Amino acid sequence: MLITVAVSGYRSIRDLVLPLGRLNVVSGANGSGKSSVYKAIRLLAETGQGRVVAALAREGGLGSTLWAGPEKFSAAMKAGRQPVQGTVRNNPVSLRLGFADEDYGYAIDLGLPLPSASMFVEDPEIKAEAVWVGEALSQRNVFAERHGPHVSILDEAGRRASVLTGLPPYDSMMTHAADPKNASELLLLRERMRGWRFYDHFRTDPEAAARWPHVGTRTQVLASDGSDLAAAIQTILEIGDGEGFAQAVEDAFPGSSVEIEANEAGFRVLMRQPGLLRPLRAAEFSDGTLRYLCLAAALLSPRPPSLLVLNEPETSLHPELIDPLARLLARTSHIAQMIVVTHSLPLATALRTIDGTMSFTLAKELGETVVIEQHPRPAWNWPSRRA
Repeated sequence: MLITVAVSGYRSIRDLVLPLGRLNVVSGANGSGKSSVYKAIRLLAETGQGRVVAALAREGGLGSTLWAGPEKFSAAMKAGRQPVQGTVRNNPVSLRLGFADEDYGYAIDLGLPLPSASMFVEDPEIKAEAVWVGEALSQRNVFAERHGPHVSILDEAGRRASVLTGLPPYDSMMTHAADPKNASELLLLRERMRGWRFYDHFRTDPEAAARWPHVGTRTQVLASDGSDLAAAIQTILEIGDGEGFAQAVEDAFPGSSVEIEANEAGFRVLMRQPGLLRPLRAAEFSDGTLRYLCLAAALLSPRPPSLLVLNEPETSLHPELIDPLARLLARTSHIAQMIVVTHSLPLATALRTIDGTMSFTLAKELGETVVIEQHPRPAWNWPSRRA
């Protein structure tokens, strides 16, 4: 389980270090930074896939994602006696992301590229990375670190050994230095990161794939867009928590049941409802009904992830579905750690009543995303850069 997530220099987030629990709720007004928190955690996952530079490019490049405010706010700025203005910078421009779980921690520092003849001058460079044992990075517990192109690890004898000397600035040590023999910890941590699961957009428009028949194969993990919904539900019914899925449907749509029809056209979702003489096909579902079924299939996966992150799951749901969704999220939090980013005050309120929920209400202060709740700041240190 993740115990800490840290973000620095990303969009409206100047410096944020959050303690995490089993179920974590991130809420706040429009523009408070909820999407930035979600995207930052997703960027961390992209690092494990070796795609962090490409992911930043899709957001407009490093220059478009960096914190745009001053490095520090003076007391006069905070008190309103002085307008917010640039100050003398003491540290290099950087976007830093990191986390710590119950065993290991990882952090990455991305910065501006050095002048070169390459046409890829907008690509960010990875300046430093570190993997350590325990809660916070220190010289005593770091066992793999990267400074520029150089990567070193702690060998079995406790000595620091260089394993790479020419790692390109656009490649992470998580993908190029992970070795089952010499750096098994990196390999283990990378696979954990690759197992994180994100859902932020289920298509529910008339042309959405989930509304139409498809060839079905055993599907233990619902696709991020919900396109294989029928196969995912049938997999749950056959080898997963079929009873839990039926209860989730009953909770949201009393007296209704969901079944999967398979014929030469493929698998498709049907729903039987009280008073109707025939089942409704997915093409006839409302957007909210289809989205709720996608959420149920994602949350009741027969292969639950170590971390499941949902971005605004309440989108297009009728208010009466918020409480059933909250109960479904609570049920899932017992088998997978969850981060729920929500714009819905009723959903956030319902989730906060669950024992052990960590609540983070975001707000803006002088353009900076801050957390209203006064959580104790976890111990955290960023890896340092070296020339």
